[in-house]
Amino acid sequence: MRYESPKTIEAASALLADEAGLARVLAGGTDLLVQLRSGMVEPDLVVDVKNIPTMTSIVEENGGYRIGAAVSSAEMNEHVGLCAMWPGVMEGADLIGSTQVQGRATMVGNLCNCGPAADSVPGMVAANAVATIVGPNGRREVPVIEIPVAPGKSTLAKGEIVESVLLPAQAKRGGDSYLRFIPRTEMDIAVVGVGVNIELDDNGVCTHARVGLGAVAIKVLLVEDAAKALIGSKLDEDALAKMAAATSAACKPINDKRGTIEFRTKVAGVLAVRAAKIALERANARASKKTSNGGEK
Repeated sequence: MRYESPKTIEAASALLADEAGLARVLAGGTDLLVQLRSGMVEPDLVVDVKNIPTMTSIVEENGGYRIGAAVSSAEMNEHVGLCAMWPGVMEGADLIGSTQVQGRATMVGNLCNCGPAADSVPGMVAANAVATIVGPNGRREVPVIEIPVAPGKSTLAKGEIVESVLLPAQAKRGGDSYLRFIPRTEMDIAVVGVGVNIELDDNGVCTHARVGLGAVAIKVLLVEDAAKALIGSKLDEDALAKMAAATSAACKPINDKRGTIEFRTKVAGVLAVRAAKIALERANARASKKTSNGGEK
């Protein structure tokens, strides 16, 4: 096995593109190192990206935040501005393993593993996050929802690597939330995970919504019908009931030891409503804070 630690994203991409055998990217390493030690994979090349500045930084961009692919979950959750703007996304990232694991684990690694139950992905999907991908043919911008296609499979071509993820500016009356159900109180894989992001107008009417749904299909889903149920409403009980029904209808789960099809389908709707209510509270609190600070009412 060959180990490389390039200093630029272009060099990392070239190494991956030129390798004829099995190549793996090392960012946090919380999955890769476990796979190596257990003998699940034997890569010919490991490319360590932790020495690439653009992959280890959090920077403001167009009112939002660009997060490098090698930024740890712990570092993200210590960033005051990021947590204030996108608490729901941070909630998902904060559920990746234990406190110790979060010191290494990365949100982009969670995304690129393409696990249907990845905790950080539904929140990113709800936030309409966009990934910057670098490869032999240059750069391209891709919505996060388009990267996973099935368990362990992505749309990344040979030599391509996710450099960063951009979380856009949150609306002045916007709020997001992420909730999951697990059999135990912590350190478990989501049976269902739901991320919700909403925007309100000056009258408290929902003008935009996105709902990300995890662990109930071969990949994380964007549930457009659930979002449509909220738009034009003040998230009253009727709108929330329609949202729950749409979320459950989108589920295509399996039976396994963590939950049945029937259970997952029911819980998806319940969690969606709870997450929407939290997002609403945060949107109202965000609007109130802006008003108290002298912003537009």
